[in-house]
Amino acid sequence: MLDKIKKKLTKGTPLEHSDALFLLTEAELLQLGKLADSVRRQKHPHNRVTFVIDRNVNYTNVCQSKCRFCAFYRDADAPDAYVLSYGAIFAKVAELVEHGGTQLLMQGGLHPDLTIEWFEELLREITQRFPQLQVHSLSPAEVVHIARLSGLSMAECLGRLQAAGLDSVPGGGAEVLVDEVRQQISPNKIGWRDWAAVMEQAHALGMRTTATLMFGSTESPADIVEHLFRVRELQARTGGFTAFIPWTYQPANTELGGETASGVEYLRVLALSRLVLDNVPNIQASWVTQGAMMAQVALYFGANDLGGTMLEENVVAAAGCAFRLTIPEIIELARGAGFTPAKRNTLYEILETY
Repeated sequence: MLDKIKKKLTKGTPLEHSDALFLLTEAELLQLGKLADSVRRQKHPHNRVTFVIDRNVNYTNVCQSKCRFCAFYRDADAPDAYVLSYGAIFAKVAELVEHGGTQLLMQGGLHPDLTIEWFEELLREITQRFPQLQVHSLSPAEVVHIARLSGLSMAECLGRLQAAGLDSVPGGGAEVLVDEVRQQISPNKIGWRDWAAVMEQAHALGMRTTATLMFGSTESPADIVEHLFRVRELQARTGGFTAFIPWTYQPANTELGGETASGVEYLRVLALSRLVLDNVPNIQASWVTQGAMMAQVALYFGANDLGGTMLEENVVAAAGCAFRLTIPEIIELARGAGFTPAKRNTLYEILETY
């Protein structure tokens, strides 16, 4: 089976479900990593590892979705519930710019009162004040929620957000793109088809987006494989995904509880992502959940990008996972692993090498 898969990879033939399931569940870890590393080197022969200077501003923690895996959300009447004022958001964005940031990631909960007008005004102000930033914000679940709350179709909502200053859409809320899993871990959130529909519409509008996978909760290996193939099929239709980011469920302080995936499981899924997603150019290592040393190992298991420096991150931190890296540290992380560090923008255009 492994020889058959190697031949497919050598010829550039896309893998099938059965190939992927074998690699995930039966292939020896280092063999799997070697295959993924080989594909990464073919796609990125320059030996560069990229990162972006960004900040994750969570404009509210009030959320009607109440996902069982989330430790960040609050009910509207909770004592620590909040909605950031525009002024507070602008102050955070100004600090990002002072640090040389190029990407603003704004995400929050599904708030019952924030209609599209609130976001339009916010986006217009940000793009006017900070034109150098790429506004990479609002997950598909947020877009669908804002549309419903505002009496709009999803397409109308996304078009208005883009006109107000939204440049691209992050892949958050994908979790596992299998509705049976989603019913267990996030029963009030949109199904996988709605997630994919937002991404397809964003791509049709000329926006670029990312795709994610949160694994290690209740899904099976077959569910992980299905998720990857659904991303690959959508990419084949639209070509709009710039990167894929797998990360592990963090159980602390959540209703769902349980254990997180091991480092070995993380590397297996990461490597498989590189092998299955032959049409997605970049695979991101999640140092936010794995830490710096595992991120270095990930660079030899198919990853070519270290994501953002994340001047601020609250959602994963609420689940008890709070790895932090400065810009010099992320540069040294890549260099220490034997690569040339390179600062990029949201569209993966190289801004500076080190």
